[in-house]
Amino acid sequence: MSRKGYSPDNAACEGFFGRLKTELFYPQTWLSTTIEQFVEALDSYIRWYNEKRIKISLGFRSPIEHRRSLGLAA
Repeated sequence: MSRKGYSPDNAACEGFFGRLKTELFYPQTWLSTTIEQFVEALDSYIRWYNEKRIKISLGFRSPIEHRRSLGLAA
């Protein structure tokens, strides 16, 4: 078990939420957006992030393409 506040444990989450804010949240104005519209935009972003976003560390493939190449995803 790691101790509370041990930063390497949070690195993946911190990186994801940092990119989420930079790529989705900050470029738009959300004042006239309903909660349903925000949830839809967030869901769309997460799907794009997991299925289409190219990552250099995965050999210029999306995470889902990488999992498929390893035989981990259908």
